[in-house]
Amino acid sequence: MKHGTTDGTRIVSAARSELEAHSSITHNPGRRALLTRSAAAAAGLAGAGLAGADMLPVPSSNKTPGRPIPETEYGMPSKYEAHVKRVRTNVFVNKQNFSDWSFTPLHQQLGTVTPNGLIYERHHNGVPDINPDQHRFAIHGMVKRPLVFTMADLMKYPSVSRFHFMECSGNGLTDWLKPMARTVQQTHGLLSCAQWTGIPLSTLLDEAGVQPGATWALAEGADGSAHARSIPMQKMLDDALLVYASNGEMLRPENGYPLRLFIPGWEGNVSIKWLRRIKLGDQPWHLRSETARYTDPMPDGKWRQFSFDMEAKSVITSPSGEMTVRPGPVEIVGFAWSGNGKIRAVDVTVDGGRTWREATLEEPVLDKCLARFRLKWQWDGSPTSIASRAVDSTGYVQPTVEDIQKVRAIVGFVQHHNGVFPWSINAAGEVKNAIA
Repeated sequence: MKHGTTDGTRIVSAARSELEAHSSITHNPGRRALLTRSAAAAAGLAGAGLAGADMLPVPSSNKTPGRPIPETEYGMPSKYEAHVKRVRTNVFVNKQNFSDWSFTPLHQQLGTVTPNGLIYERHHNGVPDINPDQHRFAIHGMVKRPLVFTMADLMKYPSVSRFHFMECSGNGLTDWLKPMARTVQQTHGLLSCAQWTGIPLSTLLDEAGVQPGATWALAEGADGSAHARSIPMQKMLDDALLVYASNGEMLRPENGYPLRLFIPGWEGNVSIKWLRRIKLGDQPWHLRSETARYTDPMPDGKWRQFSFDMEAKSVITSPSGEMTVRPGPVEIVGFAWSGNGKIRAVDVTVDGGRTWREATLEEPVLDKCLARFRLKWQWDGSPTSIASRAVDSTGYVQPTVEDIQKVRAIVGFVQHHNGVFPWSINAAGEVKNAIA
């Protein structure tokens, strides 16, 4: 069947033919005018407001030189983006300044990679100032050859770069049963994603020679709290990394400079920052950070240890808390992630969970990495609630809080919150936390 063409299509085709007939349009005013008229007509048909483009005033930046290029410089964001910042926890407020956390502004993150200056923080006794020339890293315990490395030693090993998310197990801990946080930065901002560069830990463990019977490893940091965690050897040999860079530059001090452990897909507190040693043993160490902290309350009154996996999760970042929408076309955007593989699909509800529609996933969709999803929606102005639900490559479906309550106790300092998270929209278009 032969389809008709619009006037706009014919105009654009004429402009394309004109361009193809000549190698340059730079010095031919006639051809330039044709291109301008054609592009404007096509844009007008597409709804773009370019009809008055010829009336656009010349800005002052066109009339003067810009700032010169310095001989040396570390580039910084525009001063007009100074509002894009991490913020310290302001929902669950600590009374001291050393053991605390700060949130990534997910609502202002425009892609899946978090800039280094916005990667979330969690510290147990402040940020140490470590001279990389003096830092030492050791592998000892149940190994055949105990080893000590300088940073210069480590930099000689072949490196890998991998994109992975990192999430604190306490992400969302204030909003299980009632709305406490107002923005997505507060509810989900203990989440970031970066390209991590370093050495597969298995390379150095092979060099040290793992003794038979070594089933656990202790990783310890050089910070004031000597934060440490017990980690199964199977994971250490699988995909654990010794990381010294993120997003193409050396780690920031608040994210472990000069060396950190990175455990893809597991709770962030096992990715020990300022790493100074790994000791191999035949059982876990049962430290304070895995008995009194980082454990999960269960329905029978007991507490579960070593719940490392960050299971499939998603959240809508726009529109989200404290934003305002207007009736008409709305693009719903958010992130999904899973510590057990890739995101396979994301469903979105715009009617409080009565129906669900499959969103579009942006490529690339990577293993244990943030995936961005989008859904076009026509809001009619009626009050409603919206939410997202992720499915990962294992077939796991993101649960509701009610689903989680069937297998865990939601009491006290509860972590590993991967429940479906709703936002309400009232008749005025105001978006609010609707977790209750």
